[in-house]
Amino acid sequence: MKTLVEYLNHKNMIFKSLKEILPKELGSRKKISLHLGVDLKGYYALVISLEKKSRVLRKEAEDIMGLHEKVEQYIDSKVNKKYIIIKAPLCSKAKAMLEEKGWKVWHESE
Repeated sequence: MKTLVEYLNHKNMIFKSLKEILPKELGSRKKISLHLGVDLKGYYALVISLEKKSRVLRKEAEDIMGLHEKVEQYIDSKVNKKYIIIKAPLCSKAKAMLEEKGWKVWHESE
């Protein structure tokens, strides 16, 4: 959690509160970390961190967007800002699809 807060601070992202939501609570078996934050203006922001060795493809990007909808149902509120930190090889079509749907993608190649 500390490394995530430092990373977000480096990107000039400051949150009033930041709590972790386990994927298991949303009915997912994915090995990702979900963090729900409230920014200084009072809007919800979802930060997803994904770290793996294999390539992130379009299908997995669609699954991640599905998790966003499940988080909105879980907290019974709209999440305005969506960020994803990917530490894996990323398919260019998957990145384009995420950005088209309003996600801010931070890709760190290994």
